[in-house]
Amino acid sequence: MNDRALLELAFTLAHQAGELIMQIRARGFETLSKSDDSPVTEADHAAEALILKGLRAACPDIPVLAEEEIAAGLVTANADTLWVVDPLDGTREFAKRRDDFAVCIGLVRNGTPALGVVGQPATGALYGGIVGTNGSKGGAWKRENAIERQISARHPPEAGLSVVASRHYADDPRLTPFLAGRKVANVRHMGSALKFCLVAEGVADLYPRFGPTMEWDTAAAHAVVEAAGGSIRLLDDGSPLRYGKPDWRNPPFVCAGLP
Repeated sequence: MNDRALLELAFTLAHQAGELIMQIRARGFETLSKSDDSPVTEADHAAEALILKGLRAACPDIPVLAEEEIAAGLVTANADTLWVVDPLDGTREFAKRRDDFAVCIGLVRNGTPALGVVGQPATGALYGGIVGTNGSKGGAWKRENAIERQISARHPPEAGLSVVASRHYADDPRLTPFLAGRKVANVRHMGSALKFCLVAEGVADLYPRFGPTMEWDTAAAHAVVEAAGGSIRLLDDGSPLRYGKPDWRNPPFVCAGLP
């Protein structure tokens, strides 16, 4: 498969997983706690099973790193090419009946994001992107209501930066000093990888992340952001966020649109 075919596969599976998640939400579910005290539901497991079955059937030679398999102790070895899956990013939001949760399916090559899809099951919106490399053409798109349009990050408007930040870490004391000296128009707190997507489609300009994240939280959305012209760089030295770390844990980073 070429990258466009792989992206279409991710679009299809993210859409199907999103429909399954919404079916479970409609009939009710129980929220449990994993060993790290993070929440998990039937929807997390069901969506992951659907996505893994589809990826492994279509791409048997590409290993898959998936959040719930890792939580269950099934460790995936790092590889030059690797699917990275978070079947339900923002389980806290899902459990509280909010709409800002997501399905994330990303493909990483040699430690960098190659392509990815982020779905918002509550609205049916899907964001996808292919990162162009070595002269190959990339791009980012949003699919909603049977319409696909190309999206791109924006230069900050004269009114100032639109900032998105984590709802779960809304009281993080590091946010105010980080924004000091910048012209900020508004700050919006929300959950899941959808924050990246707002930067990718030019609705927001900056997403600083100080709290912990894992590679499956970011890989798919990272690809969408870069495909749209934005960037994700480490907070301490400005180097690109990379993948394949021994513990899959990300350091603090900043996601930004165009300078």
